[in-house]
Amino acid sequence: MPRRPVVAVLEGTRAVRGLERVAGLAEVRITRAPDLGQALAGADVLYLWDYFSGALPAAWHAAGSLRWLHVAAAGVDKLLFPELVASDVVVTNAHGIFDQPMAEYVLGAMLHAAKGFGPLRDQQNEGLWGWREGRIIAGTRALVVGTGSIGRHTARLLRAVGVHVEGVGRTARKHDDDFGRVHASADLAGVVGEVDWLILVAPLTPATENLVDARVIDALPSDAVLINAGRGRLVDEEALVRSLTDRTLAGAVLDTFAVEPLPPGHPLWSLPSALVTPHMASNADSWLDDLAAQFERNFLLWMAGEPLPGVVDKALGYVPSGTSR
Repeated sequence: MPRRPVVAVLEGTRAVRGLERVAGLAEVRITRAPDLGQALAGADVLYLWDYFSGALPAAWHAAGSLRWLHVAAAGVDKLLFPELVASDVVVTNAHGIFDQPMAEYVLGAMLHAAKGFGPLRDQQNEGLWGWREGRIIAGTRALVVGTGSIGRHTARLLRAVGVHVEGVGRTARKHDDDFGRVHASADLAGVVGEVDWLILVAPLTPATENLVDARVIDALPSDAVLINAGRGRLVDEEALVRSLTDRTLAGAVLDTFAVEPLPPGHPLWSLPSALVTPHMASNADSWLDDLAAQFERNFLLWMAGEPLPGVVDKALGYVPSGTSR
């Protein structure tokens, strides 16, 4: 009788769910960070349900049998340590699960800024009836940094409400189905001068870290709004704070930060033109069930020897466009 595969599952504060079919086909070892090394011994598969955990590098010595690692997150910047990158272990992520909630977050952020919901809430808190003029987002111009599945889903949603959308990726190209035109990230400072919305949904990689630096921020129009639903370290936060304080930038909606949680006393907490949200752009009422169902589907494919969707290029740090089903 062939050996049943071993699946190690790193559980965090949220109990893992949806493993019933997997448990019928494999030995499942659910563990917490302190015991990860023990669970990894002889394991074929590692399922990082606790996607923010940093426990894997210290337990890597026990991963000699590991063939596939699936992380229940889109971003893998905290996961790709050198030993994993150099290994033959296939890494997959939660590709596609967060496309809709993140696109809706971006649209909501734009409406928040365009309609002045923040100041209106402040007026309500003070019991003031103060009429104000909102902005129509149809016809405005958005530049989406990140041309993977989340960026493309965002572009399609924004186009549906009349926003003119272009993209920013590794290389420039024309006639893109979702963006029309994609600009090279190296040219970002030169192409932001006429945008109304600079939207960040890119992964954090060596090529994207600090991509939105002081030069890019200073090149934005004074009535532009920056929306960051990607990673905090995509942005020079000091330059952003300075621009918001000096009112050379109209506003920012920020879901991710260089340090999380955002430290008490950080200037972004009190800037009236900034909305701070607690890294929740990808969350939705169905997301945990969706993640569980995705791993089950992928596990059945893996058992059948079929190609896995959402395979991360470990050198690039993300799932390249066109490689996922």
